[in-house]
Amino acid sequence: MNDPQKKVWFITGCSSGFGRALAERALATGATVAVTARSIESFVGLKAQYPSTCLPHVLDVVDPLRVQDVIRSVLAQTGRLDVVVNNAGYGLLASLEESTELQLRRNFDTMVFGAVHVMRAVLPALRAQRSGHIVNISAAAAISNYAGFSIYGGAKSALEGISEGLAAEVKPLGIKLTLVQPGPFRTDFISRSLEEPPSAIADYSGTVGKFSAFLRKMDGHQPGDPAKAAAAIIRLVEMENPPFRVALGKYASEKVDRVLKARLREAETVKELGFGTEYKS
Repeated sequence: MNDPQKKVWFITGCSSGFGRALAERALATGATVAVTARSIESFVGLKAQYPSTCLPHVLDVVDPLRVQDVIRSVLAQTGRLDVVVNNAGYGLLASLEESTELQLRRNFDTMVFGAVHVMRAVLPALRAQRSGHIVNISAAAAISNYAGFSIYGGAKSALEGISEGLAAEVKPLGIKLTLVQPGPFRTDFISRSLEEPPSAIADYSGTVGKFSAFLRKMDGHQPGDPAKAAAAIIRLVEMENPPFRVALGKYASEKVDRVLKARLREAETVKELGFGTEYKS
């Protein structure tokens, strides 16, 4: 099903930011979109604008039984799923030591296990169709991480590793998977979705504190346009052979190039050490 006007989308975390921009763009193309969030009050206007194609559902992805119920409901309404977007998430700006157990688990429960719950719930339908496209929203922190994002970037990196294995598992079944790595986009991520620890440790002021100050200063001035990101993702799912990883924005794209070159240089310097660990033939 390549016609975007006939696609059925399922998107998590649609109350604001990337999820909302993507839902609006997909609906504008004529697609049917199941929009989900922990509260659907913000979908009232969207539902009024697209009464027959906007399908709001209350969903907290950390609850696997609720995820299964919502997926079953959407399939009962639409009969199929074509694009599944794992977007729900939280930021955590804290050193590893400062992070509370609750904050740590909330990050992984939402962005790793929550995404896994969704993927496991939709896979039977996608396998039966022998088609479908899973889009997992990652982050520039998974390209290489920052001081202060040890947990957040770690969760996104875990999602990437799971996605890479899953992509290999489902490719022969006609199911596609793409990881999207956004750079800084002008959403409310920093102001609304970025948690901080209950108390700071002074020893981290020169690392985590410096990164925190940088993010606060950048908030509201990020170069990325969420509407253009949404348009780019829609172009991706229309491709016959979409890429597995896509960096969105100049910052993320240049970071990929810089990080890969640095890793190749590093790999060359330790090659002799690594080769020396094998049995002699």
